[in-house]
Amino acid sequence: MRSGKNPFEGRPVTAALILWAVRWYLQFPISDRALERMLADRGVAVDHTTTFRWIQAYAPELDKRLRPRLG
Repeated sequence: MRSGKNPFEGRPVTAALILWAVRWYLQFPISDRALERMLADRGVAVDHTTTFRWIQAYAPELDKRLRPRLG
């Protein structure tokens, strides 16, 4: 995620939505499917495999950047 390229380029939804979903997944004990339902309640149709891919792609970097600030 640190390269000069936008890490959210080519995604069909906004970066803010992706970061919101990944943050909730990391902060609370919820499943990919529960996250899919939460997004559906807000009018965003995203499959749980897509949310899983977002988590795989963005969670390690978010964790690395936020962990020092949590302690």
